[in-house]
Amino acid sequence: MAKILVTYYTRSGHTQALAEAVRDGAAETAGAEVDFKPIAQVKAADLMGYDAIVIGSPVYYGTMAWEIKKLIDESVAYHGKLDGKVGGAFCTSANLAGGNETCVLDILNCLLVHGMVVKGVARGDHYGPVGINVPDDRATRHGREYGAMVAELAVKLHG
Repeated sequence: MAKILVTYYTRSGHTQALAEAVRDGAAETAGAEVDFKPIAQVKAADLMGYDAIVIGSPVYYGTMAWEIKKLIDESVAYHGKLDGKVGGAFCTSANLAGGNETCVLDILNCLLVHGMVVKGVARGDHYGPVGINVPDDRATRHGREYGAMVAELAVKLHG
């Protein structure tokens, strides 16, 4: 059984809504067990217990919220111990061209430095799901599909 963490930070509830879609897609995958937690409930040491970690953030000034960055900075204490785990990211912003891709890429860059395996998407949101304000049907669908893709990869590698 591959253990997957979907964690997020939200103020408006928009990122949580997209996180729920990612969670739902991952939870529907055979062989996957999903934990769903706001970032405030996740400690860096907790990351060691997961085969896949998917992180969601609202976009602030083109990058992740400091609450997300704080966890990533604290995870430096476990550098090299996340190697080979599956990673993913998703973001929400207030408007089109609001920095979603730069935010997702910033999170993915951190996961790659940890040696994590990142699942790209050939069709759709290539780096990870993104939403504008409240996630619409397209963003929600992409979130569910992404959650399932990350979970399937985690099951193949660690299940």
